[in-house]
Amino acid sequence: MLRKVLPGEPDRQAVLDRLVNRASTTDPAIERAVREVVGDVRARGDAAVRDWTLRFEQRALLGFEIERESWRRAASGVAPGVKRALACAHQRIAQFHAEEAERLHRCGFEMTDAEGARLALRIFPLSRVGIYAPGGTARYPSSVLMGAVPARAAGVDEIVLTCPQPSPEVLLAAELSGVHRVFALGGAQAIAALAYGTESVPRVDKIVGPGNAYVAAAKRLVFGDVAIDQIAGPSEVLILADDSANPIYVAADLLAQAEHDTAAYPVLVTTSSGLADAVVQELEQQIATLPRRAIAEAAVRNQGAAIVVESLDEAVALAEAFAPEHIELHLRGAEAIAAKLRCAGAIFLGAFTPEAAGDYLAGPNHVLPTGGSARFGSPLGVHDFLKRTSVLAYSQSALAAQAGDIVELARVEGLEGHGRAVELRLGPQ
Repeated sequence: MLRKVLPGEPDRQAVLDRLVNRASTTDPAIERAVREVVGDVRARGDAAVRDWTLRFEQRALLGFEIERESWRRAASGVAPGVKRALACAHQRIAQFHAEEAERLHRCGFEMTDAEGARLALRIFPLSRVGIYAPGGTARYPSSVLMGAVPARAAGVDEIVLTCPQPSPEVLLAAELSGVHRVFALGGAQAIAALAYGTESVPRVDKIVGPGNAYVAAAKRLVFGDVAIDQIAGPSEVLILADDSANPIYVAADLLAQAEHDTAAYPVLVTTSSGLADAVVQELEQQIATLPRRAIAEAAVRNQGAAIVVESLDEAVALAEAFAPEHIELHLRGAEAIAAKLRCAGAIFLGAFTPEAAGDYLAGPNHVLPTGGSARFGSPLGVHDFLKRTSVLAYSQSALAAQAGDIVELARVEGLEGHGRAVELRLGPQ
């Protein structure tokens, strides 16, 4: 089922091109539908949110917001083992992002240049952000933690969560991570409500969090009127391995990614043809008992590959071109190889660092760039909830010292008014 691709195969380059050139695209039909939803919510507010929720979810909305006591009461019913695990995850994620916040808040500075102009960079948090979490039959409390914890660490004034029919686990994660308000809203209508505000839903400065194709399309459409984290595509893992790797672990990690979505990318790149064979065989055995077998099989069949390369240098070059969301290194000298990698959302070193640890408990954020956007994108973090503002303060003498150059540049660009604005300040008083 997992295709092995050897050096020299006639269509090898086509396989590699398909992997490297993948990208998050929006189905035109979905984009048209979402454009209608977003425009309607922007125009009619709450009424449109109610109408679209009834149409898409067959759910009649009486009130949008879940009262705090109601979600705390629901959260108290979470099973003890899950409570313990969420508390542990929260503690570790909070610790990691608190360290990030401390360093980022120190990035502001003030300086005085040679002419006496005072210049500064101020760092401060966004006022209000929206966290989107999938809901209904899905339960993703980890996504709530990963969105809200860095926002709180940044010092955001108000954190708003939208989730269609949030589970008790999602509500517990909201309580742990410092969410202020919870709205039982989902889909493109929730994104539009957060972006533009309605009678019931406050307008936010930024929207973060994963969702289906309609949610992703809505985030793409509202971007510019509101900030977003990224356009999330299918999840992906690239495993680099040599003949020292354990095929049982490699197969398990490929399947852990494949079970996310039929469009997921489970890819192995290895210097060992024998390991590729062993992983293919092991994967067949493990997938037979996987509850989400049908999903995983589709992902492995349609996007999966076991690519055999002739050297680690070739493996690293392929990894950099692929720019994966997750990359695992199951090979000797993993630290040295990791030092060569720049284009990855998260790097997992060694046989006992499964990607699943990063999804839930390790501490770094699991909201990562996909679709090759790790070439320029970064994990969600405290920095996503901070903004920078420049401060400039010129004295008359400082402006006089720079006036000639300012005027020269203004006139070469054809902006006479800019030049005059400087000259008028320095003429006869």
